Order: sequence, then structure tokens, then C-alpha cells
Amino acid sequence: PEYAGYRAPRPQRAGWQKAGGILGALAILFAKFKGLLVLLLNFKWLLVAPKLLFGFGSLFVSIWFYALLFGWKFGIVFVLLILVHELGHYMTFRNFGIAADLPFFIPGFGAFVAARGPAPSLTKEALATIAGPVYGIAAAGACFAVAAGTHEPFWYAAAYVGFFLNALNLLPIPPFDGGGISAAIDPRLWIVGAVALFAGVVYFHAWTSPFALLMLVVVALVAVPRIRALAAGYV
Repeated sequence: PEYAGYRAPRPQRAGWQKAGGILGALAILFAKFKGLLVLLLNFKWLLVAPKLLFGFGSLFVSIWFYALLFGWKFGIVFVLLILVHELGHYMTFRNFGIAADLPFFIPGFGAFVAARGPAPSLTKEALATIAGPVYGIAAAGACFAVAAGTHEPFWYAAAYVGFFLNALNLLPIPPFDGGGISAAIDPRLWIVGAVALFAGVVYFHAWTSPFALLMLVVVALVAVPRIRALAAGYV
């Protein structure tokens, strides 16, 4: 009963009821986010996360690098063309049961996919190697299809760059993909590739380009020791 100036106290909820409500709320949250908790507590995820961050981080750094030189639109498309090329290697390696790392990008040098072990045969290694240019040429073909439909010069330029770089990558000399393919056929093709590369640089006056000069330095560092070993009979 209530009297003038006096109000009867309302009954309080019991402590166990409050605790039950808190536990119920926690149970609902756990049910909703159980999958996330399992993922966070999976130690394999903790091992994979740095690799994903490293790989995708290198991709974005490459986009930034090429965007500074050629603009954001070309930087993004160019890196995507490289990505498709490298995914050709990666997916073929995985289809053959060969463990491989995700593509890692090096600004100015393209990207690479590292296999974690030897291929079961030279044939499968050659197929995994040639898959990159095949995928890359298909991606360049997609750019050309867009160019034919829109008549935009940008897409013609992207297609031309894609075709050219993937064709160049078929030169039979390390570290190009063609060097790996020729190793499975006949390593003496490396000499043919070296002569063809030198002739192309002279014919197109490519020594005026810093990228071409950098490419020649890399080829010399990688290919010359292998050709010398070939001549000495070690390959």
C-alpha cells in the first residue's frame, strides 16, 4: 500500500536471474560468432595470414609503383595482367599436386611463384611453366576484346603490352619462362635465346630504355652462369 509521502519499494530481480540473463546473452553471441572464434583459434590460419599479407601487400605496392609511372588505371590493369600470368603457374602447380606459394610481386621486375618442391617430371614442370604465358596471352586477348568493343586506345595499349611481355617471356633463356621450358627440352636452347635477346636489343635500340638495361643485367646474372655450366658439361 502507498500512503502520502511514502512509496512501497518495488521488488528487485534476484541475482541468479541477472546472471542467467548475462549467460544467455553470451550464449547467443557465441552461437553467432562461433565460426569466427574457431578461425581465430586455428593456428594454421596464423601461419597463412602473414603469407597472404605479404603477397597481397606486394601486389598493392606494385600497383602504386606502376601508377606513379603510368597512372592508376594502367597500373591496376598492368598488375592484374601479371597476376593472371602468375596464377597460371600457381594453379597448374597445384593441379599437379605440387605445393606452391601465392604470387609475390617485385615492382619493376614483375612477379614470381615459388614451387615448394621438385615437379614429378620434366614434362609437368614444363607445362606448369608454359601455363603462365598461356594465361597471360588469354588475359591480353580479353583486353583486346574490350578494345574492339569500345575502340578505346587504352585497352589496345594494354593488350599490346600484355601480348608483348608474354611473348618475350617465351624466350628460351633464364630467368624467362622459356628458359624453364627449354631446360626440359634441351638446355642448349639457352644459347639460341641469348643470341635472340641480344639481336632484339640491337635491332630495336632497346639499350636506351632503363627497363631494358635492367632486364639485360638480370638475364646476365642468371643465364651466364648456367650457360657456362652447360658448356662445361655440368648441365
